[in-house]
Amino acid sequence: MIFLSVGTQAPFDRLVRAVDQWASAHHVPVFGQLGQLAADSYRPAHMEWAEFIPASLYEEKLDACRLMVAHAGMGSIISALTAVKPIIILPRRAALGEHRNEHQLATAEKFVGRPGIHVAMTDADIAPLLDQLAECDNLPADAQALSAEASPELLSAIRRFIIAAS
Repeated sequence: MIFLSVGTQAPFDRLVRAVDQWASAHHVPVFGQLGQLAADSYRPAHMEWAEFIPASLYEEKLDACRLMVAHAGMGSIISALTAVKPIIILPRRAALGEHRNEHQLATAEKFVGRPGIHVAMTDADIAPLLDQLAECDNLPADAQALSAEASPELLSAIRRFIIAAS
């Protein structure tokens, strides 16, 4: 199963449409968490979806999926890394009226080349990435789950910063 999540703040029709179009030509189950839809929002015809799902169901879908597809929000990225699931991210674009600024574009650019994170810079990139990754079971063998705790190195760097600033 492929798990699509667009966050909870606003619809992301460009991403939902791209995944739904891909699903129309493939026999791979897709579930989408689409956020609060506007009256004119795109509603998928080729996958199961809900506007909102409880956190427990979100975790179930994430655990069960082979691949996550999401906006370039840090919550989605961290969720995929913590669950050791490959993720395709497409940044919402302020220039297209999808967000208030281009911070998701900056986030996506920072993750280019990181194992397990596949960046689609346009919606046209979604189908080829899905074709490539839909059969993946997990991240590459050298990938590790994101720890729920900060590393000693990070804590030490923060400690040094605080001491230097005082």
